[in-house]
Amino acid sequence: MKKPDALAALAALAQENRLDVFRLLVEAGRQGMPAGAVAEALKLAPNTLTFHFDRLRDAGLVTVRRDGRSMIYAARYETMNALIAYLTENCCRGRAEECLPAKSENAGLRKMRRPHKFAEPVS
Repeated sequence: MKKPDALAALAALAQENRLDVFRLLVEAGRQGMPAGAVAEALKLAPNTLTFHFDRLRDAGLVTVRRDGRSMIYAARYETMNALIAYLTENCCRGRAEECLPAKSENAGLRKMRRPHKFAEPVS
């Protein structure tokens, strides 16, 4: 990843609603989620959500595909992983074992949350 791409991704994620949207899509997996399910889960108005999806797409963090009348959004894991790699390149003076990610303080909370309800993709 090049610096301008990293800056674009970080700028897109530096907004509360967009960060929530991206984290929800990461949690949803590669199949993604319908836009309506994202709006419902995060209690965002559809027009507001469209704006946020556009910023995330422009930064290469999400993809969109049409499934009938639904727009299905999914996280682009390759971009997310490239951003993490860019941020941690040469971490700890080349001693990667010293830079292992700490367990998220939210991990315990994640298990307690109810799963999001959204339609399964049609094969």
